[in-house]
Amino acid sequence: MLLLIPVVVGLGVYFVGRGLTPDPNSSFFGARYDEAMDLKARLGSALLALALVQLLLAARMYGRLPGSKPSSRVVSTTHRVTGLVAFLLSVPIAYHCLTAYGVELTTPRVAIHSITGCVLYGAFAAKVVVVRSHRFPGWTLPVVGALLFCSIALLWYTAALWELNGFRTPGL
Repeated sequence: MLLLIPVVVGLGVYFVGRGLTPDPNSSFFGARYDEAMDLKARLGSALLALALVQLLLAARMYGRLPGSKPSSRVVSTTHRVTGLVAFLLSVPIAYHCLTAYGVELTTPRVAIHSITGCVLYGAFAAKVVVVRSHRFPGWTLPVVGALLFCSIALLWYTAALWELNGFRTPGL
């Protein structure tokens, strides 16, 4: 039953994005068009950096880094704080994407980006559910965390890299 929450969140983002009438003229912190895309690319890059920090902190917490011991309270608190900052950073980016473009399936890059954005918030909901519940096997949290990290990386690849690389994404 708890696993329905992430599915509902991901599908909810999808259906809201499909149902909105996109407004490419909408501003992002006062920036419009190319300036908004550039700002989102830079914030998306910061989000990816925070996700990398999250990954390293998680590896440290579970003693998976070479020479690391089980985590201290400082490491787990830092992991939670950077996770909250990452989530809060993602919200205005996602909001602008949804209101400016909606969930589009027009090209492979755009479709991958749109669907991955929905998966990101479903994965975030799944991570919260798994962290709060003690009903799941031990491997569930790393799998959900990896899905969350990969979602952020793929979103960065299909949008921020595309913008910062002159509207080209290697391999797509």
